[in-house]
Amino acid sequence: MTRFNQPLGGNEMPRFGGPATMMRLPAAGTAEGLDVAFVGVPMDHGTSNRSGTRLGPRQIRDESRMLRPYNMATGAAPFDHLQVADLGDVPINTFDLKKTVDIITSFYREVLSHGTIPLTLGGDHTLTWPILRAVKERHGPVALIHIDAHADINEAMFGETVAHGCPFRRAWEDGCLINDKVFQIGLRGTGYAPEDFDWARDQGWTVVQAEECWGKSLAGLMQIVRDRIGGAKVYVSYDIDSLDPAFAPGTGTVEPGGLSTWQALEIIRGCVGLNIVGGDVVEISPPYDPSGNTALIGANLLYEMLCVLPRVPISPARLSGLAF
Repeated sequence: MTRFNQPLGGNEMPRFGGPATMMRLPAAGTAEGLDVAFVGVPMDHGTSNRSGTRLGPRQIRDESRMLRPYNMATGAAPFDHLQVADLGDVPINTFDLKKTVDIITSFYREVLSHGTIPLTLGGDHTLTWPILRAVKERHGPVALIHIDAHADINEAMFGETVAHGCPFRRAWEDGCLINDKVFQIGLRGTGYAPEDFDWARDQGWTVVQAEECWGKSLAGLMQIVRDRIGGAKVYVSYDIDSLDPAFAPGTGTVEPGGLSTWQALEIIRGCVGLNIVGGDVVEISPPYDPSGNTALIGANLLYEMLCVLPRVPISPARLSGLAF
């Protein structure tokens, strides 16, 4: 395979220079010939609290300049096996959220038509619904691994059915999901009624609240997830507010008691072997992320998704073997 898609290395160009693309990869105008495409969706008009996620894709790309092509933990070298590029941003309508969701579906319909796997830099969580509509057109209903502090299954917010608290209710209504293969991990915080989480359970979804994850490795959970999903096609949606605000303060709806960064890595790495057809990282809000660390974590999670895609061999690096 011709490796035209290697990230620009830090020894070739200082990390503060070079192209402002994801991992300083080549930019592409179309998904034709690509196995994987990074896509930005710079929107925040679906948010209900603090805004700023429209700046998320740009900040994720900026912080991704620290990433290198080889995964030292899993042995994955995704750019040796996949053609990858950055397609830039979806040209959303910043004044009309309902038009925006149709623009997103149309954009991803084109990407998916080339057999390309999209990995999305968000943007608020509204965007996952229109992406799932396009995914259904291409692949049919899919399994879902949704990591989040919130269930995002509201019937409406302020009377509106399109918002970042509603995407998975809309996806369910549109028949985008395989109900017995939907997993929501990390839900927590206060609510209005038990139905805030129980509606999902009533549909046959598996809800793993954050309290069940405290102080634990999540490797065992991900074995259960893999066993239940099996060979079904799966979409992975990672809301950065699933992490405790001590790790990721740069988001609009923070909740205490969240996941750790190492648990986040366990979840994504635990998707290895699944037939992933798309993924996203959403709700990074740079105005509340002065250090850039939240965006850096988001960039790393997107890279980890790339490392567990089909056709990327995994050969975990040898650890010391010491018992401590």
